[in-house]
Amino acid sequence: MTSLQSVQCPYCGETFETGVDTSGGSQEYVEDCYVCCRPILFRVEVSADGELTGLEVQREND
Repeated sequence: MTSLQSVQCPYCGETFETGVDTSGGSQEYVEDCYVCCRPILFRVEVSADGELTGLEVQREND
């Protein structure tokens, strides 16, 4: 299942929407900002029933 989420880039500050795949459970992955193309670390928290319970974004090297 994919959940459409609005996130703010920790580099350029622009807000954009991205699809977050919750079918894999809680996870971390890197996705480039759609505006400035810098790598953003996504931390996704998913409940046992597959619902998105938390989403954190930060600079990849922080």
